[in-house]
Amino acid sequence: MTTERTPDDASRSGPPVGGRPRKIGWGALALFLAAFAVFESVKYGLPTTAAALLFFALCDLARLAGVRPPGMLYQAVHRVWIPLVVLIAYSLGPVAWPPLFTAALGWLTRIAVERAFGRGFPLTDGSSRSSDADTPPTAS
Repeated sequence: MTTERTPDDASRSGPPVGGRPRKIGWGALALFLAAFAVFESVKYGLPTTAAALLFFALCDLARLAGVRPPGMLYQAVHRVWIPLVVLIAYSLGPVAWPPLFTAALGWLTRIAVERAFGRGFPLTDGSSRSSDADTPPTAS
């Protein structure tokens, strides 16, 4: 007699999907984004530097302001797609304000650094999921 494994059983056991290669990828992206932010900061001056540093620290600033893990704002500052949309919209749109672009670079750099060090996307209970990229948790 054999028992079949359901997809839920497979997701609960075994090593995390893409563990080390995913962290290396996030680390490489973080280095690239940091270098790009430094380039833009040197090119455009102090306002872009301030914007990049402020948004790099956005996750910490949100936590210091009292935003805790179960909240939507806490989840929002750790999403990859939000600064990515800002970068793409700035690149393709008519807006020509470099601090906006470097702010998004700083924010995305911070998210990439956290994922590279294994902190992953924060779950609603305060723990983090380092093996999944950016999918919201499912209810069991």
